[in-house]
Amino acid sequence: MKYKVMRLICMFDLPTDTAKEKKAYRIFRKKLIQEGFVMMQYSVYVRVCLNRDYAKRIEKRLLKIVPPAGNVRTLMITEKQYEDMKIMVGTKRAQEKAIGSERMIII
Repeated sequence: MKYKVMRLICMFDLPTDTAKEKKAYRIFRKKLIQEGFVMMQYSVYVRVCLNRDYAKRIEKRLLKIVPPAGNVRTLMITEKQYEDMKIMVGTKRAQEKAIGSERMIII
């Protein structure tokens, strides 16, 4: 069976004015990382998914952890589309370089 590796990008803008909002932000970010996402840049996290169906399952899990306020979006793209991304200023983060298109890293 041939799989089409996808990237699921999660972009968010969450309020952090009150202590309650800051806590919701921290919990969301922590759970996002537990789901296998790595930071691409501030408030933009990315995760490798084996295929589109798996990426949709991850999206459903994210719906359960999003805070009640703010803006959270996901974008599903193919590995080829992700590789075509141009970095205008800056470089890839060490986490991005380490993961590449691999689903799991064994340390």
